[in-house]
Amino acid sequence: MSHHGRRESLGLIAGEGSFPRHVLRGAKAAGLRVVVVGLRGSHDRSIREGADAFYVAGIAKLGRWIRIFRREGVTRAIMAGGVRKRRMLELPLWRQWLAYLPDWASIKVWFFAASDRRNDTLLAAVAHEMSRQGVELVDSTQYCRDAMAVEGLMTRKALSAGQQADADLGWRIAREMGRLDVGQAVAVKDLDVIAVEAIEGTDAMIERAGQLCRSGGWTLVKVAKPNQDMRFDVPTIGPETIERLAQAGARALVVEADKTLCLERDKVIALANELGLTVVSRSDSRT
Repeated sequence: MSHHGRRESLGLIAGEGSFPRHVLRGAKAAGLRVVVVGLRGSHDRSIREGADAFYVAGIAKLGRWIRIFRREGVTRAIMAGGVRKRRMLELPLWRQWLAYLPDWASIKVWFFAASDRRNDTLLAAVAHEMSRQGVELVDSTQYCRDAMAVEGLMTRKALSAGQQADADLGWRIAREMGRLDVGQAVAVKDLDVIAVEAIEGTDAMIERAGQLCRSGGWTLVKVAKPNQDMRFDVPTIGPETIERLAQAGARALVVEADKTLCLERDKVIALANELGLTVVSRSDSRT
């Protein structure tokens, strides 16, 4: 228990998108006091409204996150929402230092604890440093289990035979990409790979696939990593994903059941049906 009465305090490190709001609502419904650290330049400002305590901190201020949580009596925290890692690469190293002014905890993780700069490596090093100082990063989905994609056809329109073949190929490739911690998504049409996700993120990859395949009709496959750490980088889709897919000419979306967050599910399904997209959630056992 925290020192704030008898209510347990949960920390929430909030990045981009609506995922942090879902975590906040679920944690509050579970009776927890939620201390939010909004990542500067990334968090949705509406996250402040439901927080019991709210702070802003830079993405390279790991030491500040930890100090805030310890001061607020937080021993468990969740990391939710995205960070545009590619922004860092747009700047030379010296300008990155000036822009982000990393604290000592972040410097230790970036230059000494992490063996490379891939997401899993960096985030595991962050989790280790937080744990070492008394704050455990926990499963990011535990307070929004109802948002996990359930196996089966989610829309009225089913996959065609050609889309099913593309989905099967995309699934195998996406799983291998996940194993290598490169990305989570791949675009396929007529058994040919159009685009794969890397540091740019799924949204930018969808736009690029649309530019490369102007005739449209392609399928996006988005999966978890083979040994997905549910504390971070969980595959996520929402209404915005459907809109972007439609704009880019995609006709099908295949995600992994029980490992993918489907935020605002009713809106996702209604929008997909309206725009003529097929959405399927399948399990790894089918590969």
